[in-house]
Amino acid sequence: MFFKATGVFVALCFISTIFVFAYDLITQCNYFKAKSLVINGNHSFSDKQIISQADLKKGTNIFSVNLSLIQKRLLTHPWIEEVHISRELPSGIKIRIKEHKAVAIADLGRRFLINDKGEIFKELSAKDPGVLPVIKGLRYSDISISRRLRLDGSDKRSFDSFLHRHRNPFEAAMDVLRLGQRAESVLPNKLIKQIMVDREIGITVYAFNKIKEIKLGYENYADKYDLLKKVLLYIKNINTFQDPVSIDLNNFNRAVVDLAK
Repeated sequence: MFFKATGVFVALCFISTIFVFAYDLITQCNYFKAKSLVINGNHSFSDKQIISQADLKKGTNIFSVNLSLIQKRLLTHPWIEEVHISRELPSGIKIRIKEHKAVAIADLGRRFLINDKGEIFKELSAKDPGVLPVIKGLRYSDISISRRLRLDGSDKRSFDSFLHRHRNPFEAAMDVLRLGQRAESVLPNKLIKQIMVDREIGITVYAFNKIKEIKLGYENYADKYDLLKKVLLYIKNINTFQDPVSIDLNNFNRAVVDLAK
């Protein structure tokens, strides 16, 4: 029995030694040195910036690279939402990036970028796109923020209290932005300068130069956009010297147009 157990132990040690030797051989073999670093999906920053963020160097053996660690490094970049990394035999590493898609700026005293999922993902900086609809009238408690931002140490305390309360005003603003993303939208997001949120009267949009405000209220936004399309076409076709300054669509069955005095 003793000799049998000793034999098993020796065999295990021998197998372990082979595995260690094989691992060292593979991770140090020149054949598997990274010669190709392929990066897809990055639009806001260059391949060079991605490689620097990942702390990845050409010539590194692809099997010695800790893919999980590289993924974590890349996810610390505020613009990166998802990362997928894979080895490409015999000498390549492929990184696929999914960036946050910024659709609006939330003005909460400080300004933050909001993605297409309705999450704050970073504070607005001078390098970020500034030509986005600005949402005003919100409270911190209205906003959903990305999980990673919630867990970042310096931001955690200030953002934990934002969540899961009074989301209706913000959801209303996001519904308007989603309609504005449609190709045939009468009020595309690129024309929207500001979305004002009022808890009592709902959403007011500031977009066109001559029409100062479009009052949408709450709910039935798709129907209200259809009505707005008809109103704008009617205004275009009628012969009047007075320009509309306000269109009230709170009731989606009718529109109230205020003309310039």
